[in-house]
Amino acid sequence: MTKQRLHQPLFRERVLHAYGSSCAVCRLRHVELLDAAHIIGDGEVGGDPVVPNGMALCKIHHAALDRNFLGITPSLVVGINQRLLDEVDGPMLKHGLQEMHGATITVPRSRSAKPDPERLEHRYT
Repeated sequence: MTKQRLHQPLFRERVLHAYGSSCAVCRLRHVELLDAAHIIGDGEVGGDPVVPNGMALCKIHHAALDRNFLGITPSLVVGINQRLLDEVDGPMLKHGLQEMHGATITVPRSRSAKPDPERLEHRYT
């Protein structure tokens, strides 16, 4: 038995539209490689399928967020886990993650679509 999230297609459509079909972290614009990432998971309190609880992220940044390798502060700054910052690996780690540390994410123009700072705070801590 699998759990089907009926709201997911609409959530994805709304989030990607709000972010101009661009990753909030690296600005990748290939829709096929983008996800609508929840700030607070949809199974948690506050995890509503609304745009302020989402961000358009490429697959690598979404996976890094879900595994707490990447975080985003309420002031919209990317933080990379110190363990990853200290690691030496290939170009994806260096350019895709380590160089994003301290960068400010791109957010929608509409105030109502911007990431909710309270949710970011909850997720980041």
